[in-house]
Amino acid sequence: MPNKQSQPSDAVPPGWQVLPIEPLPRPTYFPAGLAMGVAFLFWGLITTWVVLLVGVALFIAALAGWITEIRHGYKSH
Repeated sequence: MPNKQSQPSDAVPPGWQVLPIEPLPRPTYFPAGLAMGVAFLFWGLITTWVVLLVGVALFIAALAGWITEIRHGYKSH
């Protein structure tokens, strides 16, 4: 007897609708860089101004890169 749960079904349950196929954005390191910038920023607040400046620079660079990538992603669609 075949297992009905292992076979995918193309039927959509009543009240549901099929989602349109949209491409996912490509993976990026900018969110991780932004989080590390925030961590360095707060770490710099309690230690030294050098770490604070590194955190601010990393935060700004990651945020600018992420926004630029998002803008270019919307232009290509």
